[in-house]
Amino acid sequence: MVVASGRSNRQVMAISDHLIERLKQGGHGPIRCEGMAQGDWVLIDAGDVIIHVFRPEVRSFYDLEKLWTVFIPDIEETA
Repeated sequence: MVVASGRSNRQVMAISDHLIERLKQGGHGPIRCEGMAQGDWVLIDAGDVIIHVFRPEVRSFYDLEKLWTVFIPDIEETA
């Protein structure tokens, strides 16, 4: 999984469009894409690789990175 950001809707769409073209040129297919019309969050499904391209506000709101965050409680807190 790849998580990336663009600074505006237009930049998110441009980054996504470029990635889709490069993936197709590299022989990765079929490529599925969601969210290009809005440009807030574009999801590109290339089979083995999933790419999320966000505007910063949307990336912050959904905070996908927290999926890989592990909370380890303090030993003192649990005692």
